[in-house]
Amino acid sequence: MNANARQSIIDKALEEGFGKVGICRPDAVPDIAERLEQFVSDGRHGDMAWMGERMHWRGNPAALWPEARSVIMLAEPYTPAHDPMAVIGQPDRAAISVYAQNRDYHDIVKKRLKRVGRWMIDSFGGEIKVFVDTAPVMEKPLGAAAGLGWQGKHTNLLSRDLGNWFFLGAVFTTLDLPTDAPGQENCGNCTACLDACPTDAFPAPFQLDARRCISYLTIEHKGPVDEALRPMLGNRIYGCDDCLAACPWNKFAADAQEMRYAARDDLVAPKLADLAQLDDAAFRAHFSGSPVKRVGLARFLRNVMYAIGNSGDSSLLCHAQAHAEASDPVLRDAARWAVSRLTT
Repeated sequence: MNANARQSIIDKALEEGFGKVGICRPDAVPDIAERLEQFVSDGRHGDMAWMGERMHWRGNPAALWPEARSVIMLAEPYTPAHDPMAVIGQPDRAAISVYAQNRDYHDIVKKRLKRVGRWMIDSFGGEIKVFVDTAPVMEKPLGAAAGLGWQGKHTNLLSRDLGNWFFLGAVFTTLDLPTDAPGQENCGNCTACLDACPTDAFPAPFQLDARRCISYLTIEHKGPVDEALRPMLGNRIYGCDDCLAACPWNKFAADAQEMRYAARDDLVAPKLADLAQLDDAAFRAHFSGSPVKRVGLARFLRNVMYAIGNSGDSSLLCHAQAHAEASDPVLRDAARWAVSRLTT
């Protein structure tokens, strides 16, 4: 497959709204399996048992689809137009991660990938499979191998020309395309992301312990959060942007082109008092189309209770007391913890 076809594919992807495109071989990161196995054996994946499952695919992209000859990695910017850290200084408000303040990126990115993929098949033949964070694909190492950028000390992918506010999508194809040079690490002596982490979730640069990560604790973790970590959550009720927001490379961040990523006004800094009163129907309606909905009401309210407990605001006590006898034991525990924090 010649360079003209490669450039045509890149041009089409950029035309569809992607911010950057790179290509690598499925076996471009031979140490993925070893890194993943070490991460899981150290228990740093926490409750995410799926990381250990199908590890032979996750650790070897070439095994996921042996017929694939190339992996096209695409970056989709969602750079916020507001300061994502401003809400942290408002204890009566809730902090929701930037990526979840509007439509679910999975659906948006996947549809765009499929449009690019169909055009590729019509133009050059071959077969494709598209992935957006829902299959055993290690997108970040592949993105680095495809030259989109490099994995920073916070383990997220970052780029000289995009910063680190972007989603990743992958198109596996049977087409044999010319590849890009891998991205080169450019963090230098900077430790801004590591220093910004409220829970010290980075045992060392370029290493993450999910068990201490607020994104994991508020989204993936189903049980009660360790009491020692609860005060560190602050008012973060869904995800955490601290390490991303701290990265100096964001001064070069590309603006988001997709309006459906623009933050909804009611999700930038919602009142904890309002969120605490949502029932299941209201929760589903309020977060319709948002990734927040996938955690379910009980886990969502658990997080709201932790935020109320950290608020120091006695006017929120009644909202914690309202859930102190909840049928869900984890929510009940969180509410009682909040009550104790506001009354002692």
